[in-house]
This record gives sequence, structure tokens and C-alpha cells, in this order.
Amino acid sequence: MIAPAATHPTMSLPIRSLFACLLAVLVLPSGIAAEGTKGGPILLDRVLAIVNNEVISKIELDEQVKLATRQLIRQGTPLPQQALLEKQLLERMVTSRVLQQVGRETGVRIEDAQLERAIARLAQENKMSVEAFRTNMVEDGVDYTKFREEVRNEIVVTRLREREVDSKIVVSDAEIDTYLRTQQASGRNDEYNLLHILFTVPEAASPDQIQARRARADEALGKLKGGADFKQISASYSDAPNALQGGELGWRAAGRLPNIFVQAVTSMKVGEVSGVLRSPNGFHILKLVDKRSNVQQIVVQQTKARHILVRLNEVVAESEAKRRLSEIRERIAKGADFAEQARLQSEDASSVRGGDLGWLSPGDTVPEFEQAMDALKPGEISEPIQTPFGWHLIQVVERRTEDLTKERQRQLARQAIRARKSDEAFTEWVRQQRDRAFVEYRNEER
Repeated sequence: MIAPAATHPTMSLPIRSLFACLLAVLVLPSGIAAEGTKGGPILLDRVLAIVNNEVISKIELDEQVKLATRQLIRQGTPLPQQALLEKQLLERMVTSRVLQQVGRETGVRIEDAQLERAIARLAQENKMSVEAFRTNMVEDGVDYTKFREEVRNEIVVTRLREREVDSKIVVSDAEIDTYLRTQQASGRNDEYNLLHILFTVPEAASPDQIQARRARADEALGKLKGGADFKQISASYSDAPNALQGGELGWRAAGRLPNIFVQAVTSMKVGEVSGVLRSPNGFHILKLVDKRSNVQQIVVQQTKARHILVRLNEVVAESEAKRRLSEIRERIAKGADFAEQARLQSEDASSVRGGDLGWLSPGDTVPEFEQAMDALKPGEISEPIQTPFGWHLIQVVERRTEDLTKERQRQLARQAIRARKSDEAFTEWVRQQRDRAFVEYRNEER
């Protein structure tokens, strides 16, 4: 469990106020200039927000506005009003800063080698080499050094989500049974392509705060009903992480959506916008882009595999994890039993089963794992390979071609329920971290 990251352990509120005063002395307000060494005026930056013991400056916000504007133009999304965009981006920067502080204070460290692999995956997704990807970004006016840090920050958030949310999610057999019964009663497995706008409400919010957030949601809905572009309103109003992507949720099965979403979209027509929906996390507006029924029969090649996992942390570095797995692989090659080594060495829940992962279908594992597994013949053991979860040894036991069975249907149901719970729990966890943080806005009417 992590300690609340909101407050610096040695910084009381009076000291924070002193810190804010020092900042006011060190950083002049907007419009005030200092004399340079050559007599010319030098415009100084100004502080927009204090987040615990760190600041967010006007220059930082301006940089984010530039990036967001380029992104919206590339997407063909109408630009929001400058003031609205700045306000939304500042809020997201505050939340991001809080999460990075949580990561640092709880020992999350991203090594450069892992960062480079993540960038290589991004380049591959864009069908470019890393060098071409970098050149393309620089030509587009993006500071590559800052981009690398943004990617590092995203990996930190992913690590936090895995540790603080995903690792604690449990899906019961009863939940799966209910999910499958609902599918059977409807006679189909509906999937919805949705756009989403979120208005978060602070934990233990006062009635006035709740009313203010509801009024903001009503204002956005009024603009949508007046013909405003949904993606533009998302960029202007939404508190969701994907606001600049137009609030795109993509295709999601009904089981992966919160119940209030399902109740709304089942009666909506394609292209329609919902009313304001209320959940424990805040207020929501949905747009139904499309819907489809997923009842097709699927035949897949399945792989029965087992693995040994060594996780990375502040103590175990990549080189150490790789070395340990190489030694284990050598022992197995000399006759040691894979299952016994997994029980002794693997840092995964499957260790009690000798590393057995059961029958895996395409998409059940992360791409790095699946790619390495697919390259193996039955009986073969991989070299140490890395995924976002750590370093693995993989052994393929057997392969088969299989029709989609009831076991597979239950697996899909489990994945859908787990994904929905993860989305809801992570949104709530982020809100809690944000609410616990000390945040002071400077020279802003809020």
C-alpha cells in the first residue's frame, strides 16, 4: 500500500504558504520585466499553480497548449476557445504532476532502456524507424527531450495503475455467470463505439461543489444540443485523460461499461448524445458513434504455455533480472524441472502451478510475450524476454486449434468485467490522489 502522496511529509500548511511567498518573490507576475545585462527587458515566467512542493509555470502551460493545438488540428477537431483549453490543460497538468509525485515517493523508477523500448514501440506503431520517428517529431515542432519525459511519465502512471489498482481487482465466478446470463437473455453480445466527456466531482464534495460541476456539465450539454462538435467540447470541458482525443472510448462490450452507461446507450440511436449521467466519480455525457452485435464463431490457435517471471523494482534492475533468468534457463537445460524452478523462482501468481498459464488465445498476453511465445516450438524455452511486467522465461508445452468454447466465453467475460472494474477503480484512485494533494492556483479565477 502506498502512503498518501498528497502532502510532503515535512511540509505543513504554514510552511507551504511561506514557500508560495518565496515563489512570488523569485518569479515576477506576468507583464513585469527585469533588466538584462545588456539593458534589454527580459520577460520572466510566472507560476500558475503550486502542487505540493512543485510549481507549474506559464511557459510549461504554453508548451502544452502548442502541443494540444497541433494534435487537435491533425485530428480535424475544431479548436476550443483559448481560455477553455488553457483551463483544461492546467487541470490535467496538475493531476499529472500529482501522479508523478506519487510515483517518485513510492519508488517507481523507469530506466532509460525501458523508455527507449517504449519509444521504439510507438515508432513501430507509426510504421517508422526510431530515427525517422524522432526526425518527424522535430520537424513537427515537438521538443524530443520533453517528449521522452512525457513518455516516461506515462509509463510511471501505468506502473502505478498496475500496482495500486489492477493487482487488487477480483472477478468472481458469480459475476461471470451474471454477465453470461445477461448476454444469453438478450440473445447477443452488443458492442458500442462511444465518445465520452467526464466532469469529476471531488471526494466528499460539498453541495455547492456538486452543483457547480453539474452546471458545467449542463453547459457543455447545451452546446452539444446547439450543434457544437463533440470532440471540441471534450477538449474544452472533459476531465478524462483522453479529452484531447475527443473522448474516444472505442469499441467496448456492454460488460465492460458501467451500468449507467449501458442503461443509457441501449435506448440511444447511432449519432445520439445522452443526457447528463451521474456516477460516484462525477457527471458524464456520452455519444453513440456506432453499435454492433458480436455473435460470430471464432476458431483460434491456442498455446499451452508456462513461464517464470522476475519483476523489476527499486532493488532488482534489468541486468540482475536477466542474469537470474539466464542462470535458471541453464539449470533447466542441464535437467532441472521447469515447474519446480517456477515454484521456487517465479514472482507471479502462476508460480504455485509451476508457472502454468493454461491455454492462451491470441490477444490474451501482451504483444512482447505473445511474439516470443509464437516463435517457440513445443518443448522449447525462450531466452529471457522483457515485457511491461518484468523479465520472463517462456516454455511452450503444446498447441491446438480450437473452436471458441464455453471456457473461452467465460475468459472473455472475465476480461470484460476486469477491464470495466479497472477503469472505474483507476478513475476513483486518481481522484483520491488529486483530492489529497495541496494545490494552490496563482492569479487565476477559479
